[in-house]
Amino acid sequence: MDSIVIDSLKKSYRKNQPPAVDIGGILTISKGELFGIIGPDGAGKTTLFRMLATLISPDEGTAILESLDILRDYREIRTILGYMPGKFSLYSDLSVRENLDFFASVFGKDVESSYGLIEDIYCRLKPFEKRKAGNLSGGMKQKLALCCSLIHSPSILFLDEPTTGVDPSSRRELWETLARLKASGMTIVVSTAYMDEAGRCDRVGMMKAGRFLAVDSPEDIISKFSRRLAAVRSDDMFRLLKDLRCMADVEKCYTFGDTHHVTLKKDAGIDAASMASILESEFGHTGVYVREIKASLEDCYMNLEDK
Repeated sequence: MDSIVIDSLKKSYRKNQPPAVDIGGILTISKGELFGIIGPDGAGKTTLFRMLATLISPDEGTAILESLDILRDYREIRTILGYMPGKFSLYSDLSVRENLDFFASVFGKDVESSYGLIEDIYCRLKPFEKRKAGNLSGGMKQKLALCCSLIHSPSILFLDEPTTGVDPSSRRELWETLARLKASGMTIVVSTAYMDEAGRCDRVGMMKAGRFLAVDSPEDIISKFSRRLAAVRSDDMFRLLKDLRCMADVEKCYTFGDTHHVTLKKDAGIDAASMASILESEFGHTGVYVREIKASLEDCYMNLEDK
């Protein structure tokens, strides 16, 4: 059963400029699915979330959430939706408990009636429940925002880059929480800049310039990567990047951690040993390291983005 159906959504902010979101065709997200959206700043992730959360209206198209239309049924949608924006947007001058009580009251609920859903998260906040929200650490702000978005027991949860700027322990705890919520049947859509997090999703949508370049499970996206890929390093990494891009067999080269990842052209006959030899003999590099590797989700995105 589909929980979310996105149908040809389009949104522009300025005339004569490319749209912020331009999703042609239909994208469906199943009930109980954990769906991830990958994309850099400016890809359109936040605009898409804001349209689905009925905060802004699309210029064209529509979306259906639990059989409710985002234009016609926006009031009802807001009662079944939890939304955690990327920027901390709770009341900084209210305490932790006051924020939670307020958001519960907005939906005509009390904290106790929905406490079971947030208990695993709020137990870490309880020692600080009298502290003002603005004085919390990044990880604690994240936990409070998630509690407030869940306090009315939504059937769909949107999280816009929820782990940006928080510590690794809080990142791990959040994804453990999302796994529990998914197991309860909740539909979750989360955007992230971290590829290891995207790998935890049932499916991911790779987004750029307002469009989805690919939508599939992380495993299937990686399995469809058909090019040969190499990790390359030398003593002069800056010059190495430019030299690799000059090589005839190289289709694309980009920095990846402490190496450069090189995508070879379809008809490339070069192997790791010969590439290392060329870099040493023709380009004068020292300390050369070349190894063919398997693609990661990030490699797949980098090689999809220009298509």
